[in-house]
Parts: sequence; C-alpha cells; structure tokens
Amino acid sequence: MGIYYVKRGRVFRLFMFFKKKIEKKEYDKSTKKPVIKASICTGEQVAGFKDISTGVFEDVMLIKTPEDLAIFKEMYDIKEEIEKIY
Repeated sequence: MGIYYVKRGRVFRLFMFFKKKIEKKEYDKSTKKPVIKASICTGEQVAGFKDISTGVFEDVMLIKTPEDLAIFKEMYDIKEEIEKIY
C-alpha cells in the first residue's frame, strides 16, 4: 500500500515508513451486530452497528475502498463476514 504519482510518463510509488496505528475499540456484541449500510442509488457504503432488538443503525465510518473495510474490521476486531443492508 502506498501513494502513487506520475511524473514525465513514469509511475512512482511513495512508501509509507510510519504506518498510523489503528486504535482498537469495542462494541457490545450481545446487543449490536456489525453491518454495512449501502445505498441502492449511489452505492455509497457506511459501516456501523445495528441494534439487534430495535433495528436502529449507528454509523461509524464511510467505506470507500476495501482497505477502509479492513480498517473497520481490525478496529473492532471483527472476524466474521459483515452483513450488508439496503
């Protein structure tokens, strides 16, 4: 993973030597489950938690790339597949 840029027709990659450490967070697994809420029209995806009893969605972060989803899963220590709701 890195940042790419083009100069005079050549592609260069900037290496990130200091990776920002992901802050670990917790959620109540007995009352909430991780879900991705996706828009049917725009395809925008938001990761968050759905309350099991009420069905209320609490958004946490916008998912633009697969790396964003990996960060969300690592942040909350989620190992299972995340359900997608519309």
